[in-house]
Amino acid sequence: MFSIPGLKVVSLTDAAAARIREIMAQSDGVEPALGLRVGVKKGGCAGMEYTFEVAREAAKGDEVVTEKGATVIVDGKAVLFLLGTELDFRTDRFSSTFVFNNPNQVSACGCGESVEIKPRADAAAH
Repeated sequence: MFSIPGLKVVSLTDAAAARIREIMAQSDGVEPALGLRVGVKKGGCAGMEYTFEVAREAAKGDEVVTEKGATVIVDGKAVLFLLGTELDFRTDRFSSTFVFNNPNQVSACGCGESVEIKPRADAAAH
């Protein structure tokens, strides 16, 4: 498990935890869902995109965060990009979406679909 004293990989707002619990309750399949897997991948005009999927298990190197009755599995390759991130869920008049309050995010594209993220420098040595 990855750790820097006093810093969580990901924390959840009440709204994000509630939405994750809803998703897990609605997930179907032979195996029960473990949690929501979050990560990053290359893509979009700013360089990276956040990813989500229902996870049935955690892989070696993944960070498992359980908070407020909800479980998030942070892809091991994304930990340094997401370190210190608060995951929120917001609903407005026209949409509902997860929102990453990521201190490592440098910029975002105009359409909001992709971001530029720098790995956390003080964590690279750990």
